[in-house]
Amino acid sequence: MTIPSPLLSRPAAVEAAGADAGVAAHYGEPLREQRALAAGAAVVDLSHRGVVTVTGPDRLSWLNTLSSQQVTGLAPGESSELLLLSVQGRIEFDARVVDDGGTTWLIVEGAEAAPLAEFLNRMKFMLRVEVADVSTDWAVVGSTKAIPEWSGLLAWQDPWPHVSAGGFSYATVTEANHPGLERPWFEYLVPAAALEETVAGRPLAGTLAAEALRVAAWRPRIGAETDDKTIPHELDLLRTAVHLAKGCYKGQETIARVHNLGHPPRRLVFLQLDGSQHTLPAAGSPVLVGDRKVGTVTSVAQHYEMGPVALAVIKRSVAPDEILTVLDGDEPYPASQELIVAPDAGQVVGRQTGFLRGPR
Repeated sequence: MTIPSPLLSRPAAVEAAGADAGVAAHYGEPLREQRALAAGAAVVDLSHRGVVTVTGPDRLSWLNTLSSQQVTGLAPGESSELLLLSVQGRIEFDARVVDDGGTTWLIVEGAEAAPLAEFLNRMKFMLRVEVADVSTDWAVVGSTKAIPEWSGLLAWQDPWPHVSAGGFSYATVTEANHPGLERPWFEYLVPAAALEETVAGRPLAGTLAAEALRVAAWRPRIGAETDDKTIPHELDLLRTAVHLAKGCYKGQETIARVHNLGHPPRRLVFLQLDGSQHTLPAAGSPVLVGDRKVGTVTSVAQHYEMGPVALAVIKRSVAPDEILTVLDGDEPYPASQELIVAPDAGQVVGRQTGFLRGPR
């Protein structure tokens, strides 16, 4: 059950739906809020996010054995991202990670907190770790800049789009030209009881603003860009959430095999949608080449500069210059694709690395 944020009492606040229910979609002026958020002049209420803590002296080495990421040496205040995968290498959990020297904090989608805590508690065995779902005690506030007045709060800084140690880029652009650089992102952990006091006097933006900036940054989100078959390669998540040279973990065989072949079956694309319509297609709308379905729209937004944009997951075999159509009911939306994950990732991998490490 979602507990509504106290910030929904602000004038003109309109509650979001779906995965963002419980916080404001906007406060009356979505595009103005988006500009302010992009400029670092506003913050966004993400108190519907889930927060799971792991304490105990074995916490980092334990999470290291379970996840796709190397976190054993994570320094206090350092941010990372980890995936928990199925045996088949499919994404089950995607967690934002920051450690304060005594506790590891995992920030996840609201619906993921309880299942994640349950999974971790099943995996404790005799190790010196304690797991707790503290979502009701802690709120999350997002910003595109570090806030000096909040220096006493623990913050997760999104590593995207930088390629983390042990990671690998499947993108068609260099890191220096990645649009994600235009969206630095911080998520502050705030005691829930102090949320209103903490943001008092600061302009607020809704989740529509945050989502538009995320889509423009090509940043995948679990539950939006993922389904029960998603593997990290399809979303370019090897750049921030996978360490290719760490020890064994569940799903590593798929990570190594697909990386060695360089051919994930699907790929994430950015879509510029025809702006002549006065509506946006819904997430989940099919993406067509002619009459043939080749993928699905996963996130849609109205960007304050680019207009209607979207992320979609499509078949790897779709030609990069193919003009696509998004079909929402009977309404077609012509769309041009901008490559995120290279369709010839195998050639990119082989050209850049020379050799590849398989499972250890």
